[in-house]
Amino acid sequence: MSEGLPVPARITRVIPETPSVATFEFDAEFSFIPGQFVMVWVPGVDEVPMALSSASSITVQRVGDATAALFRLGPGDSIGIRGPFGNGFPRGKKMLAVAGGVGAAPLLPAVAAGGVEKVLLGARSRDELLFREKFASLASLSVATDDGSLGLPGFVPELLNPEDLASCDAVLCCGPERMMARVLALLVGWGCPGKGYFSLHRYMKCGVGICGSCCIDPGGLRVCRDGPIFSGDLLVEGEFGRYGRDAAGRRCPV
Repeated sequence: MSEGLPVPARITRVIPETPSVATFEFDAEFSFIPGQFVMVWVPGVDEVPMALSSASSITVQRVGDATAALFRLGPGDSIGIRGPFGNGFPRGKKMLAVAGGVGAAPLLPAVAAGGVEKVLLGARSRDELLFREKFASLASLSVATDDGSLGLPGFVPELLNPEDLASCDAVLCCGPERMMARVLALLVGWGCPGKGYFSLHRYMKCGVGICGSCCIDPGGLRVCRDGPIFSGDLLVEGEFGRYGRDAAGRRCPV
């Protein structure tokens, strides 16, 4: 696909997934590596990065102006899509996936591609567990909920404690950054930060590595070009889990 102009995509179906998340299917199909993202243009509002949850869908949480506008659209309405951009999750034969909240979206195609033996899925409550049935049909599944309404009462990184990470090829992780930072801290403690692969979300303007708005400290790696998937050994020192930057480049807590 062209990196210059958005490709028109007509919404064909909107699937409510949880009280705050919906999947938008469209009539365009993209060849992509699980974990890559696209720039989604909501006409008259904004263009924002979103992970693909399939070759022809995005799964979105309503969190800001652009996503609120997207939720007002329905079948027959059109959006624009540029991409896919960036890298994706690695392939392996014995992998573990850790998903928190809407972070389950880019992990679903990674699990569907094969090689993930177990999924650790977390959310605030039972109703917010995204793609629980789909993950259970593809791999072994363990869940955690903040309110204890299903599975382990607590946070999803706690599900890592009994796992045999020494035998894993990789740990694929996506979710709130503080959650992911906790997963990385556990991997550091076990002496294997490089086994972790984390999907970063940062403010982006261009999506193609020109503007520099998504650069991360300390080395200036660009999330859009060098990521969005980073191995844990690249994130041990720096801003990960501590802060990001807003549209003006000011530090803001994650």
